[in-house]
Amino acid sequence: MPAAPPAPERTLLQSLESMAERAPEEGLSLRAILDQLDESAFGAGLFFLALPCCIPFLYGVPQIVSLPMMALAGQMAAGRELPWMPEKFGQRKIDRNGLTQMAKGGRKWLGWIETFTKPRLTGITGKKSERVVGLFLCVFSASILVPLPMTNTVPGFGVALASFGLINKDGILVILGILVGLAWIFGLVVLGPVALLALIGALKDWLVGFTTS
Repeated sequence: MPAAPPAPERTLLQSLESMAERAPEEGLSLRAILDQLDESAFGAGLFFLALPCCIPFLYGVPQIVSLPMMALAGQMAAGRELPWMPEKFGQRKIDRNGLTQMAKGGRKWLGWIETFTKPRLTGITGKKSERVVGLFLCVFSASILVPLPMTNTVPGFGVALASFGLINKDGILVILGILVGLAWIFGLVVLGPVALLALIGALKDWLVGFTTS
């Protein structure tokens, strides 16, 4: 009797969808979620944590995951073999509604990655290169903490692309993610002050016009 073919492995998005369906109403801690992903690579943890940052108008969750993202990316840059999360970060919870929104939003905004990615330029995803990638991802994760509207979406998308590329040994996806993140940092550092000065100038003009009218 021929052996039954092995069941196909779940993708990360499929694992998240299944997790959201089975989660209790109060949700799951970040530690429990990462354990259920059954991945030891940094890429899986960073992709999951970046996912809510990529979804427009998903409030609250990005603020829960931004510091743990920095912690994992920093460990990758430091050359750790396995990811570790501080207890105070691991205890943070995402409720079932938040997990469901993440699963639906992830499928909507990032589902295309699963059909696009494949192993290529694998040298970029090696251990030595991974440390450099981790340094970039740490900076991108830190920029999510900037208290400005919509500051989490673009860097979150860059981290998600790069981390998914690490999981699937896709160097092109890693490069694309880094370029997205660098473009955001450039805009934040260079264009941000210019826009702020223009806003201050416009406000001063308005105040002068208001006081003289």
